[in-house]
Amino acid sequence: MNPILATIFRRRSIRHYRDQPVEAEKLDLLLQAGMAAPSAMNCKPWEFVVVTDPERLAQFRKRLIFGNRNAPVAIVVCGNPRLSPNPAARLFWVQDCSAAAENILIAAVSLGLGTVWVGVHPVGEFVRIVRQVTGLPRHVTPLGLIYVGYPDEEKPARTQYDAKRVHRDTYG
Repeated sequence: MNPILATIFRRRSIRHYRDQPVEAEKLDLLLQAGMAAPSAMNCKPWEFVVVTDPERLAQFRKRLIFGNRNAPVAIVVCGNPRLSPNPAARLFWVQDCSAAAENILIAAVSLGLGTVWVGVHPVGEFVRIVRQVTGLPRHVTPLGLIYVGYPDEEKPARTQYDAKRVHRDTYG
């Protein structure tokens, strides 16, 4: 099988992690992968907050309904529409940041790491919590956070392909 497709199929949500720190070099590679994502009109509206502080991670675990994971790192993927010189491109920050997040999720698999994406935006309470924990300004919106660590569970590769959801030329 093509190695890129194999990596994509191996990407699974990992919810249990070993008590092992993630090397700074690997975190930098994940961020580089995130910033290699496509974006509308190449506006790159993303910013990232890498959280390793145990107290801040504990706040995520305690206060986010889906955030109770024991990973040693959380990468908060944020949208900052002010980074875009083109007003039209500001409309696409969610798509752009989602592409960056997906790149991080796939790159982590290739580095032997596990991840799980915890949605934040558009749930107002989740946005408020992440802003408080990370000190984000009002014009920067957390799209989601990605827990990162060495997996303490194994899951088989899968595609989830469903031919019934594919339409050719027209819907139906």
